[in-house]
Amino acid sequence: MLQIIRDRFTGKFALFILALITVPFLFFGVTNYNFLGASYAAKVNDTEISTAELERAFQNQMLQNPQLAEAPVQYHQMIRQSILDQLITQALIDQFLAENGYRVGNEMVTRLVQSTPDFQVEGEFSREKYYEELELRGMLPAQFEQMQRDRIRQSQLQRAIAATAFVTPSEYRRHLNIYGEQREVAIATFELDDIRESIDVSEDEILAFYDDNPDSFQSEESVDIEYIEINREELAQNAGVSAEELEEYYDQVANRYLQDEQRRARHILITFDDDEDAARQQAAAITARIDAGEPFEDLARTYSKDGGTAEQGGELGTVMQSQMPGELGNAIFSMTEGEVRGPVRTEFGYHVIRLDEIVEGGPLPLDRVRDELERELRDARSESRFRELERTLSDALFDLLDMNTMAEQTGLEIRSATNFTRFGGEPFGANQSVIDAVYDQRLIEDGQISDIVEIDATRSALFRVTEHREARRRPLDEVREEIVAAIKSRKAEAIVRERSDVLQAALLSGAEFSQAAADANAKIMPATVTGRDNDDIDSRILEAVFAVKKPTGSTPRVGTAVTQTGDHAVFVVTAAAPGRPEAIPLAERDARKNDLAQDSGIADLNAFLFELERNADITKSESALAEPEF
Repeated sequence: MLQIIRDRFTGKFALFILALITVPFLFFGVTNYNFLGASYAAKVNDTEISTAELERAFQNQMLQNPQLAEAPVQYHQMIRQSILDQLITQALIDQFLAENGYRVGNEMVTRLVQSTPDFQVEGEFSREKYYEELELRGMLPAQFEQMQRDRIRQSQLQRAIAATAFVTPSEYRRHLNIYGEQREVAIATFELDDIRESIDVSEDEILAFYDDNPDSFQSEESVDIEYIEINREELAQNAGVSAEELEEYYDQVANRYLQDEQRRARHILITFDDDEDAARQQAAAITARIDAGEPFEDLARTYSKDGGTAEQGGELGTVMQSQMPGELGNAIFSMTEGEVRGPVRTEFGYHVIRLDEIVEGGPLPLDRVRDELERELRDARSESRFRELERTLSDALFDLLDMNTMAEQTGLEIRSATNFTRFGGEPFGANQSVIDAVYDQRLIEDGQISDIVEIDATRSALFRVTEHREARRRPLDEVREEIVAAIKSRKAEAIVRERSDVLQAALLSGAEFSQAAADANAKIMPATVTGRDNDDIDSRILEAVFAVKKPTGSTPRVGTAVTQTGDHAVFVVTAAAPGRPEAIPLAERDARKNDLAQDSGIADLNAFLFELERNADITKSESALAEPEF
């Protein structure tokens, strides 16, 4: 065999293979050679962020925001860059926490878990609910609890930095003075709608506008299409599964659902508090009372310090040993059914335990996995049918059959869509694969049927163009109203701008506000005193009013603004008074102080993270940020 390989691996073929292998080494060097590109997305000091980790985070972002999947490739690279930056920041925080000895005790994690609403039944922590929820998430308790431990550590860091932020009394008072400032202002407004209604547009103006804008009023190129679609989800819904088939499939795969031995137990927890010996003695006394015949449940409700189980008579639920590590789990899984044992020491305190039931291991019953197995059978049948239909359509394309014959052979319906443009349309959105397929010249000019196009992971289709409409300029009669509206808007905008400028100039030269505003045909709001939170004044006008300098002496300040609806306003600020902190309700003052401190804390945290990054040795892989090609 080796000789045969040697004989064949000679001549031009051998030289070709050697060239493929050696050229990359010549250009890049042996140490950087990797058939799959960079082995990491980034390196933060000595910590590597793998490309797989980046890709998982990217895919999660795509799943959470499906609209991003339709975005151009360059946007995907920007999203990857943002995600990688977040992963780098997280790595820097983790390294800092580890180096500085941040620790989280088991008791804190336990309190957090037990207070999580998802794990509660009627407001009380349920261990069974906890395990059920984690099973749905595909996580072990140890994994979930480690995640919570990491989050608490990060929260400790954030609080530690934010807690050092403070606001000096002078800063706080200045803020309240500015926040509570009052200004006297008169406003003149020129409303576009009123002016538009008074404008007449002649036919000559309409024709001139149409001729002067030859690239405007274009209709998009579009096609009408008919298509045959193969949809995995539709096929799965139509795939029937009988009870006999389900039971037979369950018998084949039951070993996938093997579960370990489970045990149902109760416990009474006596915490150490300040006297461990006293806790042990109390646990021993409770054990003796149970042995003497007192109900375990009553004693658990009276004495147990486990808030999550005490009201249920100490009920721990049905657990596997992997779900309850440590001395408590060791005790439960070494007891006989009905046995009471105590005191059992753990890091939480002393326990008194009763084992109520032993559930032997084995496969989960069919009822527990019925939905999953039925879905698997449906998916398997739909996948097989999907491939069969694809082959049938491919053969039909090869034989140059028409759409009607294809539909008859496959049992699939011919569907249609109209006005599908080069930017997409219903029912395919902006799917680039569909756009490329239907705008192929073979379909538009020759009337051919497209190849089978993969629309997404669940759908494929082939297309035929039934009508093609070139982009064209819409006729004048069709766009006349649009032109009239555009001309009126332009004229109204010019009139408003001119009137606004005239009024502003008059006010700056010392004209009296009311008379000047009336002369300019403005809508007048008389002088009024306002704060920054006046809902009766347009927010953009209010922002401009408090942006101009305070008036000095008898000299007012004149300013302009464009409202949220596009109207123009000219205003005069005649007086300003600083806010009086004592006039602001105490609760509001306290809230603003907290906001200031929080803003300061966020700024400090950002500065801290920036400093971590500045002092870190960070290397990014550009290839990891590129859109992967498969």
